[in-house]
Amino acid sequence: MSISIEILTNSHIKDVFNSGSDLLDNYIKRQAKQDVRRKLSACYVLTQNDTKQVLGYYTLSSYSIPRNNFPKTIISSLPKSYDELPTVLLGRLAVDKQFKGNGYGELLLLDALNRSVAMSEHLGILAVIVDPLNTSVVEFYTRYGFILIPATQKMFLPIKTIKDIL
Repeated sequence: MSISIEILTNSHIKDVFNSGSDLLDNYIKRQAKQDVRRKLSACYVLTQNDTKQVLGYYTLSSYSIPRNNFPKTIISSLPKSYDELPTVLLGRLAVDKQFKGNGYGELLLLDALNRSVAMSEHLGILAVIVDPLNTSVVEFYTRYGFILIPATQKMFLPIKTIKDIL
């Protein structure tokens, strides 16, 4: 099976997408295209090239986090004049249940991290932020080095760390 990751378009088949999470399924089926059109987020889809069926997806958008939510080790060298620190939000990441166990979640995550690093060459980005839905998702991101922000239950991975591991 030939696959690719590309920006969401009208040609992608998303109506049968089923990750097991109504929130994530409804987003790709009903809201993602509108958010892309309105420039609220970018939605990247993993597809089968021959059918354009969506196997998985993720979204990226600009975001900021209050300075005091980051560990002192991260902010100690940054100017105190920045109350909010620039980040990229990896807002959603999902794989269709039919295709789980093939490493597609990791593939989507690594693609998102690579794109974030590329963006950081042109735009101030301190870290990638995720907002895990449950403990199994927290465990997934923890395996890749994401750090919990206790005040928000979000997690982050510094761009510097991503550059070091990619």
